[in-house]
Amino acid sequence: MNADQSPMYDYDLVVIGSGPAGQRAAVQAAKLSERVAIVERLPSLGGVCILTGTIPSKTFREAVLMTTNSSAFRLDRTTGHSPEMAEVLERVQEVMMAEVRVIKNQMSRNGVELIRGTGRFLSSNEIEIRSLKDVQRITSENFLIAVGTRPSAPEGVPVDGRIVMTSDEVLAMEHLPRSMAVVGGGVIGIEYATFFARLGVHVTLIDRNQRPIGFIDHEIVDELVHQMQRDGVTFHLNDGVEAIKVLHEKSPCAELQLRSGVRFKADTVLYSIGRTAATDTLDLKTIGLPTDSRGRVTVNENYQTEVEHVWAAGDVIGFPALAATSSEQGRIAACRMFGVKSADMGRNYPYGIYSIPEISMVGTTEDELTEKKMEYVVGVARYSEIARGQILGDDTGLFKMIFDKETRALLGVHCIGTGATELVHVGQAVLKLGGGLDYFMETVFNYPTLAECYKVAAYDAANKLGYVSEAETE
Repeated sequence: MNADQSPMYDYDLVVIGSGPAGQRAAVQAAKLSERVAIVERLPSLGGVCILTGTIPSKTFREAVLMTTNSSAFRLDRTTGHSPEMAEVLERVQEVMMAEVRVIKNQMSRNGVELIRGTGRFLSSNEIEIRSLKDVQRITSENFLIAVGTRPSAPEGVPVDGRIVMTSDEVLAMEHLPRSMAVVGGGVIGIEYATFFARLGVHVTLIDRNQRPIGFIDHEIVDELVHQMQRDGVTFHLNDGVEAIKVLHEKSPCAELQLRSGVRFKADTVLYSIGRTAATDTLDLKTIGLPTDSRGRVTVNENYQTEVEHVWAAGDVIGFPALAATSSEQGRIAACRMFGVKSADMGRNYPYGIYSIPEISMVGTTEDELTEKKMEYVVGVARYSEIARGQILGDDTGLFKMIFDKETRALLGVHCIGTGATELVHVGQAVLKLGGGLDYFMETVFNYPTLAECYKVAAYDAANKLGYVSEAETE
């Protein structure tokens, strides 16, 4: 374009949504000297991740741990004493506001323009943005859809945000309930079930599957269920809600009837039955862009939709729908839409479940390997035999590594316990670099640290293989 020519479009990239995918895409494009704007309909930057999802729920977890470990607020089940909800949520608000400031400063430093309002497509190069102040139209050479998801609404269930709620409303509660029914044993349901159980709430978890969070290693899940039961959680697995009725009594509550015939009351019901992409306001039919039954958009390996100039990244495109992977997808999409080479994200990304205790994994599970008829060996370390575990007072943590029986290559790392979501990254690096049992046998780890689990688990696997490293035979 000549210097005296006007740009064909108002922007080179307009990102719709300021969650992890939108933030990273906008910053990456700005660093490539492109003209970038972000459209955000919510009152604060950061999207669901900051306002109702990842950050508030994980901060709530830490607040629960700090509060219940404090001598002033330690739970006493005999007296029913538990902390006030306001005390637990105070820290959540602090962190949320701090994160919003970080994002706002990041956008400002990189010259990304913020446009408030709800956007809808008029064409593949133009959108209309409605706010309380005005309606405007802007054009862009490219659009990135990064609107994220919202909790799926249960059919025929009176979600009122007080007695029956979703994860969007749960942290707006003014008081801790005495009892809570959690419907859905996925990641969000499990996390909140453990939080409230630790606060002394009598939690009942209902899930239609035999085992909650079924994609996680079965031994790790079994340990989690055991610890949740120790915290007073009641499980109804292979079951579902047949009917639910809100009772407006002196103390309002919900009455649930399960498919198994079980009937009980709970002060609060948290529905966590999946999420739906927040694409309904985008008017995607106008540009001929289809969505699936949950509103999600299909993209190719470059994060392009089937509509020219329109891209998508993050939870709105479905699996794996993690904040970390969404962020990387946004960066890759921005690079590729402007012709900059960028490696694929790869498959060795970690999962973190911030339950109490926390869980993390990377790589394959025993069930997956059994289905593929691959021979493998498992090495196990328990926090009770790790000095750092004793120091931390965590004697229930479980750590395991899976190796290929023939090549001794690392195939997976699975952990439950203190620091699990940090500990897993060592295994992630070894997986990425193609390492295996030899690395762990020959590497020295700081002592005392939880990383010692890698050494102990490696020796356990080596003993099962009858294997001695070359270094030990010299």
